[in-house]
Formats: sequence, C-alpha cells, structure tokens
Amino acid sequence: MFNNKPKNETTVEAPAPKTNGNGATLIGAGTVVKGDITSDHDIRIDGKVDGNLYGSSKVIIGGNGVVEGNITGKQADILGKISGNIKVSDLLKLGGSCIVNGNVYAGKLHIEPTATFNGECHMGANIVEMKEQNETQVAAAK
Repeated sequence: MFNNKPKNETTVEAPAPKTNGNGATLIGAGTVVKGDITSDHDIRIDGKVDGNLYGSSKVIIGGNGVVEGNITGKQADILGKISGNIKVSDLLKLGGSCIVNGNVYAGKLHIEPTATFNGECHMGANIVEMKEQNETQVAAAK
C-alpha cells in the first residue's frame, strides 16, 4: 500500500540572472521605485525613482526618467527631470530637454542650450569635497 523505498531526489540550482557584463542597474520605463538606490556600478533610470541615488560610477537619467530625490555619483548624464540636488565629483552633463530643480555640485559642468536648470551651481573638485566635509560636520553636531 505505501512504498517504503527511498526516493531519488535531484537538486537543480536556478541559473544566475543575466547581466550586461558590467553590473549596471537599469530602472526601465513604466517602473516606479520608492526608496534609495545604491550601486557600485552604473545606474540608468528610464522610469521613476522617489528616493536618492548613490552611484560610485556613472548615473544616467534617460529622457523619460524622473527622480524625486538627490543624486550622488562620479559622473552623471541628465536627460530627464530631477527634483533634488546633484553632486558629482567629475563631469555633470545636462542635455536634451532635461529639467533640474535643485542645486548642483560638480567638478565639471556641461549644459546644452535646450536644458533647464533652476538652482545654485557650485563647481570645482574642491567644492564637492567641501560640501562632503560640511555634511559630515553637520551630522556630527546633531
């Protein structure tokens, strides 16, 4: 009635997710993320992010991308809409029909004539470093 023979069990591991080889993070069009995103690789946003982006490499906001939060990275290409501050240690490019409402802290800045920027601009490598030091001092004082 009941079979007492041991069963042969086979374990199959799921394959690793496919990546584009460099580990870049992509938030596609039609996707909404609520919360902060941190990545050691490039980040590309074509959807919407309600939160801060922290990339140790390049941050790209596509033409349909929307970020409601701050962006921090080594480099950034902005083509979409940003409501928040941007801090990059190297080159910041504002292009296409982008709209940036917030302050910019960048080592270098390139703005195309079709871009819209509303905020303060602070440039030079020492400006980015000074902002980091000031944030650390303010946090320590609390």
